[in-house]
Amino acid sequence: MNEVVESDGQVGSMFWIYHLSRLVFGGWWLFSGLMHFLWPELQPLGDEQAAIDFTLALMASGLFNWIKVAEVVLGVLILANRAMPLAMLALVPINLVIIYWNFVLDEGAVEWTFGAMSILFNAILIWPWRRYFWPLFVWRGQADHSLRPGIQDYRI
Repeated sequence: MNEVVESDGQVGSMFWIYHLSRLVFGGWWLFSGLMHFLWPELQPLGDEQAAIDFTLALMASGLFNWIKVAEVVLGVLILANRAMPLAMLALVPINLVIIYWNFVLDEGAVEWTFGAMSILFNAILIWPWRRYFWPLFVWRGQADHSLRPGIQDYRI
């Protein structure tokens, strides 16, 4: 692990906050994904009609199963601390829908708390990997049209 050692020789607090958040958030994703398959009766549909209709439409379309498989895979990756930039990037669309669901479709103190926690955990987990994301914001880059994989600049 790349520990950040402070000037007094102690590991920085962000190191511990990151790993605690990783375990909580990864466990949350893994449980949320498995719950759909193992204990479907526990799946929250929401309290507001819009949230219920939205969730039932996802289930009826079959997309909900794919989302839950992604949650399981991403939860395992986060818990294992592997492929974190990819895992965090893959969680963005799922998180956007969950945040929308919590703040717009099913409003309430519990929903707002979960929406805020989702934003906070995402920020904490993305921050240590930020150098992998900055290249995504290149406005006018140059495409590499070669057939080389181009991974030589990154440690895998």
